[in-house]
Amino acid sequence: MIMSRIEAPRSEDAVATSDLADRLLAGLAAEAVLTDPDVTAAYANDMASFCPAGAPAVVVLPRTVEEVQHVMRVATELRVPVVPQGARSGLSGGANATDGCIVLSLTKMDRILEISPVDRIAVVEPGVINATLSHAVAEHGLYYPPDPSSWEMCTIGGNIGTGSGGLCCVKYGVTAEYVLGLDVVLADGRLMSTGRRTAKGVAGYDLTRLFVGSEGSLGIVVRAVLALRPKPPQQLVLAAEFPSAAAACDAVCRIMEGGHVPSLLELMDRTTVKAVNDLAHMGLPETTEALLLAAFDTPDPAADLAAVGALCEAAGATEVVPAEDAAESEMLLKARRLSLTALEAVKGTTMIDDVCVPRSKLGAMLEGVERIAEKYQLTIGVCAHAGDGNTHPTVCFDAADADESRRARESFDEIMALGLQLGGTITGEHGVGVLKKEWLAREIGPVGVEMQRAVKQAFDPLGILNPGKVL
Repeated sequence: MIMSRIEAPRSEDAVATSDLADRLLAGLAAEAVLTDPDVTAAYANDMASFCPAGAPAVVVLPRTVEEVQHVMRVATELRVPVVPQGARSGLSGGANATDGCIVLSLTKMDRILEISPVDRIAVVEPGVINATLSHAVAEHGLYYPPDPSSWEMCTIGGNIGTGSGGLCCVKYGVTAEYVLGLDVVLADGRLMSTGRRTAKGVAGYDLTRLFVGSEGSLGIVVRAVLALRPKPPQQLVLAAEFPSAAAACDAVCRIMEGGHVPSLLELMDRTTVKAVNDLAHMGLPETTEALLLAAFDTPDPAADLAAVGALCEAAGATEVVPAEDAAESEMLLKARRLSLTALEAVKGTTMIDDVCVPRSKLGAMLEGVERIAEKYQLTIGVCAHAGDGNTHPTVCFDAADADESRRARESFDEIMALGLQLGGTITGEHGVGVLKKEWLAREIGPVGVEMQRAVKQAFDPLGILNPGKVL
């Protein structure tokens, strides 16, 4: 990781770690309060590069709502910053510690409290792993669609904090569309409930949506009511090879314009395909310039894949291969999920962009990334949730090489600028965190920044919740 330190605003009389720990221990078990610097250092940062991180004074691992309330009351009284964390799998520095902070790790709050097939909801604590919830609701014939590539390790609380997406967003939407209600511990320790558990409801301002994507800067999510869907049929996947990224993007446009609703529509460029093969020896076709994966979970997926396959051929696909069964489909999806890990292995360090553009601009986005890679003489692989225009240009570089690190950072910024020029947004699902703070202001403008700061002030007047992030 490439980082410096984050220093948070503190009171003039710095709180001694021992005094802080003693206050926290008044409401927490001894094993839930960690002060050994060798241990707390492991909680300093998430998986993002170029994001500063500080040294936490203490790490707490509460198991109950009351314990979270106690932590926030102590933090408010002593004016100590609090950084909430889940699995630390984020890619924008949103979970990075600040110097002298309390890291509030919610991983021990990992209970699934309720699954209701009639109401089609699940009630969960924030530390529940995404895949654990998905498997649990599947036993009831239900489906929780949001599925980030890190679904086997990321938490529901983290997904809510960043407003994360996943591979199936093209059909089923993102996390925000499945969060019906929240219990949130505010900065001063009060507990607030938002939203509902009913199928519909419009009472008051939609504060639930406000907390989704707020990256722990407005409050601590301690319980979530999540919408579920009936479990769909097993999906089948098609793989199409293209002689250029532009041709693959043309196929994406044809598929969406044709009214098709794939459960997945993913793109991997030549660099990404080679990286996955090098890492996992999966036998993907390295002669292709772009590989497009399309899936359907309809009653007759073979017919849907045939129609999409014809559109891919019309767009110039050199080969179209539908999976014959679920096992072959899963192999292709595994390859896509390995993309970011494989690209990291290319040079040892990556910067992962998260620019989302209109689908109609996807081709221009990929062509622009290729030009940027040539300009800075860097390896930049692109995998994308092509069906919703969410691209992940991944800059591969050697962190020990100062010049290459500089070029990596400059190329990353140029990619974000390109996304905005094309009418896109700087983040489709990873969040702002530390990495994109400056770019958020460029995207939403001065009035937008002013209003968002006003919201932050209303919920966190002392500025102790995840300081230095988002704004």
